[in-house]
Amino acid sequence: MTRTTSRPLAGTGRLVRLALRRDRIILPVWIASIAAIAWMVIGSYEATVGGEAERMSTAAFAAGNPMARMFDGPAAGYDLGAMVMVESYQVLAILAALMTAQAVVRHTRQDEETGRAELLGSAVVGRHARLTAALVVALGANVALGATITAVLAGTGYTGAGALISGVSVAGLGWVFAGLAGIGAQVFSTARGANAAVGVGLGVAFLVRAVGDLLGDVAANGVAVVSAWPSWLSPLGWGQQMRPYYEDNWWITGLFLALTAVLVAVAVALAARRDVGPGMVPARTGPRCAAPTLLHSLGLAWRLQRGIFVTWLVGLVTMGAALGPMGESAEELISENAQMYELLERLSPGAGVVDLYFAFSMAIFGIAAAGYTVQALLRMRAEEVSGRLEPVLATATGRRRWLAGHVLIAAAGTAVILALTGVASGLTYGAAAGDWSVMGDPLTGALVQLPATFALGAFVLALFGLLPRLSGPLAWASLALALVVGQLGSLLDLPQWVLDVSPFTHVPLVPADPFEATPVLWLTAVALALGAVGFAAFRRRDLAIGA
Repeated sequence: MTRTTSRPLAGTGRLVRLALRRDRIILPVWIASIAAIAWMVIGSYEATVGGEAERMSTAAFAAGNPMARMFDGPAAGYDLGAMVMVESYQVLAILAALMTAQAVVRHTRQDEETGRAELLGSAVVGRHARLTAALVVALGANVALGATITAVLAGTGYTGAGALISGVSVAGLGWVFAGLAGIGAQVFSTARGANAAVGVGLGVAFLVRAVGDLLGDVAANGVAVVSAWPSWLSPLGWGQQMRPYYEDNWWITGLFLALTAVLVAVAVALAARRDVGPGMVPARTGPRCAAPTLLHSLGLAWRLQRGIFVTWLVGLVTMGAALGPMGESAEELISENAQMYELLERLSPGAGVVDLYFAFSMAIFGIAAAGYTVQALLRMRAEEVSGRLEPVLATATGRRRWLAGHVLIAAAGTAVILALTGVASGLTYGAAAGDWSVMGDPLTGALVQLPATFALGAFVLALFGLLPRLSGPLAWASLALALVVGQLGSLLDLPQWVLDVSPFTHVPLVPADPFEATPVLWLTAVALALGAVGFAAFRRRDLAIGA
């Protein structure tokens, strides 16, 4: 029996330090971005529903509206802290789950794909050391995230037990998905498969929770929802049932800890029953003969990006279809909220409520579509790091042609996603309201976001050419900054120079405002300039294989 067999955790401490060294940028960026979203939602709520009457009407609307219950979760009274967490919890928790899962997969399955795990295994490293180190880093990152969210709430005046419970509720979902990602890393043979398993888990958790809240009942006070039993089957539902600033259900923390312990135990048991490299589910082999399209760089780029495209397309079109009918209820809500109506009138004087609803909704979908753009372009970096790019460039395919294929697929995919999201939103609004005259407004509001998404994508392309090692963290940080600044910067009274940093600040509020060609042309020019920088820099730099 070898030393590492008798000591399955040998070397765990050093692997933890190695993982922290590798993630010294990406994890702080994730944590800061998620905390910034919490701060952003607080600022927006204080600006729009600051008075007690406005809070009560908004909470009553959220409790009684089925679509609001499905997408935001169960209303929990009209305390501003509770309303902030109801509005923001799902986004914060899902981002925490994604941060955690990517960290676990990165230090387990991805290391096995790149061969790094085999090199580490040649040293004095126990069988369970890599998985344990990845879980320690991921669980610790969620503790830091929970503490940061607590600090943000406390620093903005929302003190007491509610602030701490809010942080624990977000961190708790991250803990659960650390365990799920650990299982996925043992079961699947690719990092993509492990991450896809996490995505499916998030989707199931959301759907089960949504069904439970949709079937729930409005409480006697009229401003809260008593969820049905399916909500208690979802860890996402557990976080919302903690009800910070309303009921402060501490005991639900035990559910998170218990499920995390079970999932981690399963992951460890699976790791003990397989060899390094292959997963328990073997990678699917491709066809014996490649498709003719793979002979061209554009066809290869499509093959690599189609899974990302389909996932984002289905998700955003579904959201667009679901949010379309809410345009009718938005008019009723805003008409009862004088403070919100005054704010919207200041942002776009004379515009109709439905037009404003679609303008702001499509602006949010523009940011979401930019998430697809970023992920699609970063696939180029994954191909470079994995070593698959070098054999491609050894053929007649040049760097410029290979890069152009990925850029064209990402740009076309972004346009299709935005267009179909706008169409879906317009169709469902027309069907719900019986008014088909404005069906095209969501489509125009979505398409006008394209120059801003292209500008952000071109910035990612420039990062890929100039700073390839930092391109991933900086790309996602730029998207988070665009979300905070572009969507709610004016509500938070940020200086104009800060607002101008986000390309989405310059997009006209179509259909609430008339279309203006000048900002669109400027954004297009910026996108072309940054894209040219990215092409030129990539042609002149060395490949960073295995970086």
